[in-house]
Amino acid sequence: MPKPNELNRRQMLGASAAVAATPAFTSASLAQEPQLSGKVILITGASSGFGYVGALYYARRGAKVIATMRGLPRREATQLLEEAKKEALDIQVAEIDVTSDASVESGVKEALKLGGGRIDVLVNNAGIGITGPVEVQDMAATQLIFDTNVFGCHRMVRAVLPVMRDQKAGQIFQISSQLGRVIVPAGGHYSATKFALEAMGEQLAYELVPHNIDVTIIQPGGYPTRVWVNRNALTAALKERSDADRIDAYPAFTAGMGREDGSGRTADPLDVPRAIAEIIALPPGKRPLRRAVHPGNKPQEAINKVSAEVQVAWLGGTPLGPLVKAVHD
Repeated sequence: MPKPNELNRRQMLGASAAVAATPAFTSASLAQEPQLSGKVILITGASSGFGYVGALYYARRGAKVIATMRGLPRREATQLLEEAKKEALDIQVAEIDVTSDASVESGVKEALKLGGGRIDVLVNNAGIGITGPVEVQDMAATQLIFDTNVFGCHRMVRAVLPVMRDQKAGQIFQISSQLGRVIVPAGGHYSATKFALEAMGEQLAYELVPHNIDVTIIQPGGYPTRVWVNRNALTAALKERSDADRIDAYPAFTAGMGREDGSGRTADPLDVPRAIAEIIALPPGKRPLRRAVHPGNKPQEAINKVSAEVQVAWLGGTPLGPLVKAVHD
């Protein structure tokens, strides 16, 4: 238990979350941002969204960044490298398709070469969404979203952990969602995949305590990224090939499939890489298991609190107690 005049981890999280919700930084505030010099950060899904802006943000903070994406060569990779060159940032691009065992294996090997034999941080960012009622989700859509959002993260974790264990240090960030704790109707299997990612991340956190490797699950709310464009394309294709009787059975939920509009969201996507950088800068063993990130409502925080209390109450007095307490204290 912390002493009365000491900050505990939960208080630290509250303070950090407030920082994460602040407006975009200016050049005058750069010196106050976390410094990441010497860190080698590997990011998946860096062609857009949190991955793209994160690659630039971490590099501006001094990190060596290996930004990965599928389908190279592609315009987004060229653009990212051009931006890096203008600012003399240490960003390299490598190809990883997280749905392919071979691509993950070869991509991580390439990342190790580019990173000088180290990977200090893995940001498991690659992910997709496909909306609509559960019954409408055919097996092609179901397999694709689980292969990307769950199995893809698992492939990456298995590929980097031998390196991190040899280093006796490392950090893994699982980009989940507030929908990894709460559920909305017609969200397809998105919540199912993020719930799975949450469970995988928490179990990993316990198991990796002896190896000095920290795991943090990032839970963003809604942000104006290309996730909406990609989600609409995949959802529209699902609707097009679906049986009419299944579509017609849920008119309130299927009418807008493939036509979601995320343009009205004004939260700054940099909130997510800022939060990640703040956590990287914390001492090993003092990093939070979960961080909700959004300037607005964060309904998952109440669930996070109760979940941690239940885990400690249930396992705290068992032989597994030291591992669980190390993660939640």
